[in-house]
Amino acid sequence: MADMSPLFRRGTAKSPQERLVTLIRKPGCHLCDDAQIVIEKVCGDLGVPWEQKDISQDPQLHDQYWEQIPVVLVDGAQHTFWRVNEDRLRKALTG
Repeated sequence: MADMSPLFRRGTAKSPQERLVTLIRKPGCHLCDDAQIVIEKVCGDLGVPWEQKDISQDPQLHDQYWEQIPVVLVDGAQHTFWRVNEDRLRKALTG
């Protein structure tokens, strides 16, 4: 029987429009502003939708991420925190 784990399935790669980048941030955070600039550029170039969530409005996000802000999720999984590397984010969305 063939291995059908996700790594070996063909045709399961997501197109850029099927991806989602989430920036988890808080008001007044200069690192969050820097992260947003990178996300806007990369997602804009690739046509990837993105959203932002404010930890001051969500107790669960606050409890989970308050020490790591800003946090970037790709498709719901943590990609990075504090500083966003443009090349690394681009590779995660296209690789």
